[in-house]
Amino acid sequence: MGLLENISSSIIKAMKNKNKDELESLRAIKSALLLAKTQKNSGGEISESDEIKILKKLVKQRKESAEIYSNQNRLELADLELNQSKVIESFLPKQLDHDEIEKIISKIIDQCGAHGMKDMGKVMGIASNQLSGKADGKTISNIVRSKLS
Repeated sequence: MGLLENISSSIIKAMKNKNKDELESLRAIKSALLLAKTQKNSGGEISESDEIKILKKLVKQRKESAEIYSNQNRLELADLELNQSKVIESFLPKQLDHDEIEKIISKIIDQCGAHGMKDMGKVMGIASNQLSGKADGKTISNIVRSKLS
């Protein structure tokens, strides 16, 4: 079952359960996926990696909004945004923990023979491809930077 079908069935469940917050999140996901399908010149199909990128973007937007609302003391809106981000995150692949990411990056550094910050771009390219959807880009960057410096 594809992501869009999974989202559609989750929308039906949320409607039956009258879960307004979850329904809003699911509709946002479906809207973003359908928009991406119509914008692509791929005959209406998008890859799994593109779907993950879209979901990550939606989560990031929700978390940034929640942070802004928190800074403005609008905690009820911040909670709403955080709850929506959790719903969206549930459709993302399981995220690796910090130790697992470090092990993978150490292997990448050994394989490509990186020796310092001048090789960060090369390591980041390989790491980003291997860890796509499994780790945050900022976390990957911080680990690579600490390993190469």
